[in-house]
Amino acid sequence: MEERVLGRTGRKVGVVGLGAWQLGADWGAVSEDDASATLRAAVESGVTFIDTADVYGDGRSEQIVGRFAREHPGLTVATKMGRRLEQVPENYVMANFRAWNERSRRNLGVDTLDLVQLHCPPTPVYSSDAVYDALDTLVAEERIAAYGVSVETCEEALTAIARPGVATVQIILNAFRLKPLERVLPAARAAGVGVIARVPLASGLLSGRYDEHTTFAPDDHRAFNRQGEAFDVGETFSGVDFATGLEAVRRLSPLVPEGATMAQFALRWILDQPGVCVVIPGARNPGQAAANATAANLPPLPQATAEAVREVYDTLIRPQVHDRW
Repeated sequence: MEERVLGRTGRKVGVVGLGAWQLGADWGAVSEDDASATLRAAVESGVTFIDTADVYGDGRSEQIVGRFAREHPGLTVATKMGRRLEQVPENYVMANFRAWNERSRRNLGVDTLDLVQLHCPPTPVYSSDAVYDALDTLVAEERIAAYGVSVETCEEALTAIARPGVATVQIILNAFRLKPLERVLPAARAAGVGVIARVPLASGLLSGRYDEHTTFAPDDHRAFNRQGEAFDVGETFSGVDFATGLEAVRRLSPLVPEGATMAQFALRWILDQPGVCVVIPGARNPGQAAANATAANLPPLPQATAEAVREVYDTLIRPQVHDRW
């Protein structure tokens, strides 16, 4: 698999990684055996970057990933912190950072965390000198090797990119979220900050497997967070109305190259965007993980295809999401 440098971490990672939210919770039940098999299929397909968080299954995802990573040296494991307490800026302080990091180190079974990202904190946190001073201290103490941020909005990303210690920015980027192409990706490239593209398949909408009759389990966020009941609605279907997303997928379907799936096409489109270091689709089973990794083998999409994706976005999606995030 093609490798790219992950921003200021200096690490090289395969361009298709694995998002491990599904292995923790909120996507329906995934057994530990299935989770381990999914990780194994991803790594056997060339994946070297795994993204998790301390709140995915209250640490379950970190624990599963940690056990696997100890048996497969050379992986880069990124985790996230900040969502274990009420979301107010006052909770983003060194004492909590130390406690959260200590828990993640135990869960992952490491002395130094490869990459720790602030997990979509309140907007003022991105502008706090004290927050970055604390993160720099954790690097100096070798508790973490590098730090980054996961953001909801483009403005939050731009604020973080301006900070010299920020190694990576994780942002929603897919065929339903084109706004980061305007300013975030160019700014990240200029600063040497790595871009981690999350929610690349719009919670599965861009897999092309859903229709008007698709239902989701009660413990799946695609059932319980469609209006933002549990967390930012932009995390579920990228904030796009389900019916609108289905129509957009129908219009995108003719663009899929012969022999590829809609999901692979959607991932390849992201990898074609200058500045993207790694895309992190989730997977609930080995077949999904292996198929997602194969997207790295597709050739870059033609310019005409990129223009057609833009047209579908401008026609159907832009009115719903562009000004919100």
